[in-house]
Amino acid sequence: MEAETQNPIDWGMLAIKEEQAFLMMANNVIEQIQDVPDDQRLYVCMATMTKMLVENFCLNLQLKGAENVKNNI
Repeated sequence: MEAETQNPIDWGMLAIKEEQAFLMMANNVIEQIQDVPDDQRLYVCMATMTKMLVENFCLNLQLKGAENVKNNI
């Protein structure tokens, strides 16, 4: 949650509280990684991080595009 201070999410437009979202996602990550063999965890974590970064990048581009359309840019 501390990392969000650099690029905060507008939680007012979401139907979930910030802490609830972080706890839900953290618990999901823990459950998934527990099933991965120890010698593969680093690779799975790096692949997952890369996928999430790409998805976040695309989402930000889409949001910026929607904002540009809204502002007639």
